[in-house]
Amino acid sequence: MAAERLLILGGTAEAAALARGALARFGEALDLTTSLAGRTERPGALPGRVRIGGFGRAKGLAAYLAENRVDRLIDATHPFAARISRAARLACEAACVPRLMLVRPPWRRHPLDRWVEVDTMAEAAAVVGHIGRRAFLTVGAGEIGCFAAAAQVHFVVRLIDPPRRPLPLRCCEVIIGRGPFGLAEECRRLKDHAIDVLVCKASGGAAVEAKIGAARELGLPVVMVRRPPREPGVAVETVAAALDWLARDQGASTTEGMS
Repeated sequence: MAAERLLILGGTAEAAALARGALARFGEALDLTTSLAGRTERPGALPGRVRIGGFGRAKGLAAYLAENRVDRLIDATHPFAARISRAARLACEAACVPRLMLVRPPWRRHPLDRWVEVDTMAEAAAVVGHIGRRAFLTVGAGEIGCFAAAAQVHFVVRLIDPPRRPLPLRCCEVIIGRGPFGLAEECRRLKDHAIDVLVCKASGGAAVEAKIGAARELGLPVVMVRRPPREPGVAVETVAAALDWLARDQGASTTEGMS
């Protein structure tokens, strides 16, 4: 029997764990490719084949699925990667390919958390200057431009890769780091930089959750950008559940899962 062809839309820790777990569990019965957008300069090593770059929206992804005879797709992208998730849904519908979403559980709000929740990055940029003057900004390289108008705020910006050009912020400094981060480390960082407000996405996940705990311990407010709505379809929250979905036949996989 030919190996089943699986495409993982990756770029997250969960996607990497899924790739490792899938090959460990299914071995040669699985022909695995992980697709990365290419936004990170030095992605970690992944098992199976790795594809880097975009597909050309839903139409391009549908063509890729058909040309490469992909049997199933798992969307394990970042919770804020709304465009690729929508493209994945439309492409899988067009190509009749079963699709699963591996959705990272959100952080649970603690009674001591001081979250100011907003729906968009523009709203976060509009309120941050009313809350603090030294902001720890951890929203990813692609969203930094939204904060250019907050000229009264000094930003400490954490990025995975060094920026290729000066950031469009009037007053900022850049620190480079890749999670996971520890609670003591994050508390020390916030203190050393005299941070009085944290700005982040409601990404969820353990790798960067320590900054939320550090803000809580120090009594700092957090401007939290809510997740975009999830695409409709079958979804699970753990790698183990995604592996179980792969173990089932394709007919069952399209009707079972988390609503």
